[in-house]
Amino acid sequence: MNTKTNSSKLICHLLVILALVSTVFLGKAQEEPSEKGLKDYYKDYFPIGVAVYPQALEGESAELILKHFNSMTPENVMKMGPIHPEEDRYNWEYADQVADFAVKHNLKLRGHALCWHNQAGDWLFKDENGGQVSKEVLLQRLKDHITTVVKRYKGKIYAWDVVNEAISDKEDEFLRDSQWYQICGEDFIIKAFEYAHEADPDLKLFYNDYSAVHPVKRDKIYKLVKMIQDAGVPIHGVGIQGHFSIYEPSEQDLRDAIEKYASLGVEVQITELDVSVYHKEHSRRDPLPKDEDDTFKPEQEQKQIEQYDMLFRVFRDYKDTLTGVTFWNISDRYSWLDNFPVRGRKNYPLLFNEELQPKKAYYKVIDFEK
Repeated sequence: MNTKTNSSKLICHLLVILALVSTVFLGKAQEEPSEKGLKDYYKDYFPIGVAVYPQALEGESAELILKHFNSMTPENVMKMGPIHPEEDRYNWEYADQVADFAVKHNLKLRGHALCWHNQAGDWLFKDENGGQVSKEVLLQRLKDHITTVVKRYKGKIYAWDVVNEAISDKEDEFLRDSQWYQICGEDFIIKAFEYAHEADPDLKLFYNDYSAVHPVKRDKIYKLVKMIQDAGVPIHGVGIQGHFSIYEPSEQDLRDAIEKYASLGVEVQITELDVSVYHKEHSRRDPLPKDEDDTFKPEQEQKQIEQYDMLFRVFRDYKDTLTGVTFWNISDRYSWLDNFPVRGRKNYPLLFNEELQPKKAYYKVIDFEK
């Protein structure tokens, strides 16, 4: 009786020990992947960045930022209009919050954007009587703006998108017919890079644009960068915005663009990455009846998985060329694509869902085996 009892107790003890050991090992196996973030998987490749707004710098969104990203870009608060709404007034509060968060947590910080035709105050282009300013006045205002903003964040920001989206979308037109171009011609581009370099000679200076993988626009951006270089003005990189979709770009177009820009001897970054689940449109519109069902459909999810898989496979192939990949927004909880091009149509373009959890596409992005 005692022998049987002792044997039973021994077996029970062994089972308990095995259960504990299994729990520990299983726990570690489950714990290890969850402790790593995107930035950790890509530490031998390039920094992984994210576009942020000040309200995201606390709570669970801040936790997600710190876990997965080691670089940030302010989504809106450093653009010309928000940060410099009137000639004699700068709005530093929100931009400072982003910069201070980056410094506190040792994150790389990209500035966005010093000169842009959009989100620029009307005062820039008008004189005291409401007429159009001269070229000399506008360039002086541009210099004052760039010098003031760049110097404020000197030592905190390592790279700026100096000029944003200056290329025309029209196939037979080189530069966008913006007020900058109407008043200054191409000189505003040259001068913007010159002013930024003077304000902080250590800065990395980027030209940034969308559709930069499309062959026609790619060749015009190449021409623009060459123009700046030929003027003897520093330019250090091209930002491919990366507002892609589940239908584009092709792998070959992406590779060709990266290689063409790199051939100029400049850095290349993917600066505003998201993968829309809809076909690309370039003009804002109200929703049509076909837009009312904006649930995330299984076929969209599968195409997005495949597209993200292709994109990051190509990015990894160019790890010696790419010096950063930045997502435009944190999760599907909020994306600028929820209101562009279709107002109020929900999009699902990022690697984290509305609950801030990794989507299936995330696991493809961190799977290097294939």
